[in-house]
Amino acid sequence: MKFFEYMAKRIFNEEGIPILEGHVANSAEEATSIASDMGVPVAIKSQVLVGGRGKAGGIKFADNPGEAYKVADSLIGTTINGERVHQLLIEKKANIIKEFFLSISIDRANKRPVIMVSNEGGVEIENLAKTNPEKIIKYHPNPLIEFLPYESREIARKMGVPSELISPMGDVIYKLYKLFEKYDAETAEINPLVLTDEGLIAADAKFVVENDSLYRHPDLVKLARYKKKAVDFVKLDGDIAVIGNGAGLTLTGMDMIKFHGGEPATFLDIGGGASEESIKKSLNIVLNYEPVKVVFLNVLGGITKADDVAHGVVDAIKESKSLVSIVIRLTGTNEEEGQRILEEAGIPYEISMEKAAKKAVELCNKIKAGE
Repeated sequence: MKFFEYMAKRIFNEEGIPILEGHVANSAEEATSIASDMGVPVAIKSQVLVGGRGKAGGIKFADNPGEAYKVADSLIGTTINGERVHQLLIEKKANIIKEFFLSISIDRANKRPVIMVSNEGGVEIENLAKTNPEKIIKYHPNPLIEFLPYESREIARKMGVPSELISPMGDVIYKLYKLFEKYDAETAEINPLVLTDEGLIAADAKFVVENDSLYRHPDLVKLARYKKKAVDFVKLDGDIAVIGNGAGLTLTGMDMIKFHGGEPATFLDIGGGASEESIKKSLNIVLNYEPVKVVFLNVLGGITKADDVAHGVVDAIKESKSLVSIVIRLTGTNEEEGQRILEEAGIPYEISMEKAAKKAVELCNKIKAGE
């Protein structure tokens, strides 16, 4: 789960890492009001979950509320690296003396966390990693042994910061690592960590938490208003939408479509235990996806009940204005009831996956031939 910058900063600050004063705006009018209340030059930062926003023009500055309105109005609704801007972080403009880079992530090759720091930070850090990799200091803490403050101070010394900054820098490194551990993070990053007249401050924040650990962090889920995706949906280049209950079954259905000469238009996994509502939503997705000419629904009921699937199919067809044809393979738990529901609705089905896939391809070919 990724967090917007303003959320990440809130979390970092709760763990003792200093941040700049800032407030979220959802409109140019709100941005103007915030800038007016703050009474100082502000940074106006697009809140998106992609990198490179600085170079893409997603961060701008304003010296007064009037400028803040113009800047905010120019940013809200724009797209940065494929993601639309809906919110802005209006933040006090920092008087930056020096920028640093600090990141903690998982080094999968070494099977342990890695702390990466540099005496240089900001938007050019990626270029620095390529041109002068020796300027990025790496340290691998042992995850089985407690990370201690003296280790973070030693990392600060290796960075080459002035002696008066070793302790404050070490403190930020230590707190970020403890936060990384506490929240089962994949990434906890500050770029740049800036030196100002007020000391070291996180001018930006990146925070990514492992999805499988979210049950241990209900406060984070609440903060991000996170909702697990009902389905996994991938668009492909073909014209036969493939839906299955489970990734393996969906992929097998796609293979069957390919085997009989067809081309999948989607991979859509509704997962185990899919409800009537999720079946309905899944069909609505593919029925409204323009390249699709035929839908192949491939369900082998285990936890997923065939009667729930049938009800979802019937409801989706009743509500949809689409003329897209649906070929259904339905068997497994409660299959007799599910098949009865389809029969009463006049919807044909197959028990064999191979027969259903072949039928879907033949039907698609007829549609393309204008038959």
